[in-house]
Amino acid sequence: MNRLTGSDGAPALAILGPDATRLLRELDQVFTGWGREAGAEEIMPPPLYPVTDLEKFDVYVNFPQLAWVAGSLDLTNNQVKPEDGGFAPKDVKEARYGLPHATCYGAYLFHEGDRIADDALVTLVNRCFRNEDHYGGLRRLASFQMREIVALGTYEHTQRVLARFTERILAFSQALGLDLAKTPAADPFFRNDGARALMQKLSPVKYEFQYGDLAIASVNTHRNFFGERCDIRLATGEFASTSCVAFGLERWLAVLTERHGGNLAAALTAVRAATAATGA
Repeated sequence: MNRLTGSDGAPALAILGPDATRLLRELDQVFTGWGREAGAEEIMPPPLYPVTDLEKFDVYVNFPQLAWVAGSLDLTNNQVKPEDGGFAPKDVKEARYGLPHATCYGAYLFHEGDRIADDALVTLVNRCFRNEDHYGGLRRLASFQMREIVALGTYEHTQRVLARFTERILAFSQALGLDLAKTPAADPFFRNDGARALMQKLSPVKYEFQYGDLAIASVNTHRNFFGERCDIRLATGEFASTSCVAFGLERWLAVLTERHGGNLAAALTAVRAATAATGA
């Protein structure tokens, strides 16, 4: 499917065939199972949000280069059709909806205004959208699926969750024969000025699990940033801390496909064997 491409000509979208879909679903079941075993409740977010919701998280300040937005067609002239593969600005009304580039936003918006337990845990999967400067097939897409396990509660709870799933990611990848490197990375949820940005520089808040040059999972600490922005509080009245574990499903699919020379049946067998071996 090559109708949308990056500046390098690589396809930005993909339609998965039956075998690839089967493998991706198997992977998602593994990661979802990890969350459920830990007590996570599953929620189902929408694929887009009012821009006013995403604006709460400084999405358009910190990630403007990644943003996709959506607006309805202006039917004033009754006849509107795309030209040269797109609609002209005059044909589109105000873009009041934003397409998220991360899944976890749905967890914070779901709990907005809530008083939660010290050890809340949810899991969710969503389509994510990123306006990248280049694409690379399943390794880097404009639209892809991300499964997340999100911890909300005390800071200590959020860190225990990250430690637990870091061990599971490394054990599962080792059983799959994937040599992953845990690498600190920058993730500018916070403005470049102020105490939060300084704290991020002193103590990394994001670690990626990389296969070669490709990050296929990450663990992320947000402290009380999302708790403040969505007024999520503990019983004590303090703002909740949050953290998340993220899995880029198409990226796992790409890595396993490469690992098994394009043999998706062999990759599926490997995932099931690794699941059994690690108790995943």
